[in-house]
Amino acid sequence: MTEAIVMDGVHKRYGEKRALDGLDLAVGSGTVHGVLGPNGAGKTTAVRIVSTLLRHDAGRVTVAGLDVRERAGEVRRRIGLLGQHAAVDEQLGGRQNLEMFGRLYHLGARRAGSRADELLERFGLADTGRKAVKQYSGGMRRRLDLAASLITDPDVLFLDEPTTGLDPRGRTEVWDAVRSLVGGGTTVLLTTQYLEEADRLADRISLIDHGRAVAEGTPDELKARVGGDRIDVVLRDASRLAEAAALLGGEGLTLDPDRRRIGAPAPDRMAALTRTVRVLDEAGIEAGDIAVRRPTLDEVFLSLTGQPADERTGHRAAKADQAAKTEKAEVAA
Repeated sequence: MTEAIVMDGVHKRYGEKRALDGLDLAVGSGTVHGVLGPNGAGKTTAVRIVSTLLRHDAGRVTVAGLDVRERAGEVRRRIGLLGQHAAVDEQLGGRQNLEMFGRLYHLGARRAGSRADELLERFGLADTGRKAVKQYSGGMRRRLDLAASLITDPDVLFLDEPTTGLDPRGRTEVWDAVRSLVGGGTTVLLTTQYLEEADRLADRISLIDHGRAVAEGTPDELKARVGGDRIDVVLRDASRLAEAAALLGGEGLTLDPDRRRIGAPAPDRMAALTRTVRVLDEAGIEAGDIAVRRPTLDEVFLSLTGQPADERTGHRAAKADQAAKTEKAEVAA
């Protein structure tokens, strides 16, 4: 597979702070590559470097086969960027915004207008193209932002935390739009605070911590690094938790008394599930829920960084989500 983005031993300092410390990254053409990491890990710095907004101190960086230092102008003509904050003007209509971006990219008036219409149709905004953006929902605004980043029909698109602050419906709208882009051959580099987002969208994921890639692979490959499948059992009667745990036994057993939950390794999946059901049934212990599951990206994050994802990435996301809910409530009032 041809590599659309390559970062080879990239270093970047801000004074005494080492933002990137030999970062290696390779993104295949026509794929979504997720970049995960705690706040301050270097995700946004990496995006700024590959999008030519920031010069790196050392290492090699290429986008679409072009060196970002030596051929920055050519790189910019091949890429699109959707940053963390909205780039559109809320006072203008959706179509006016896209036309404006087209003219900024030196498209003629007629071509800018036709490209705006193409993108509004593509992202399901044709019926609202003449409305002021301030009347759009959060998901609609983000889709318009995404459309604006595609004015020049880029080969490579950088998405820096594209759904922070959106409600679940808004996130789903953006995810659907990203999938359609990749289906058309666009390469996407995605940084995100949401592990579910990376799990659902990314073909491969790099986990960055302290400016270095500490793990890379498909979501399933990363999950396999922290162990195999597990059985989760939720009992109806919390008083029988210890008894059930003793019956199930074995290494790797985990107990969560507050949730009446027992977790156990399940290397043979369905055979382990059958054994667990039989043992509990013979003892007359009733399970409210029982299922075999694979490790989550949260567990990968915990294993490789030493802290849960919700403590290191989710705090800022939670604040942004709360702000979005507050804004929505104020508008409704």
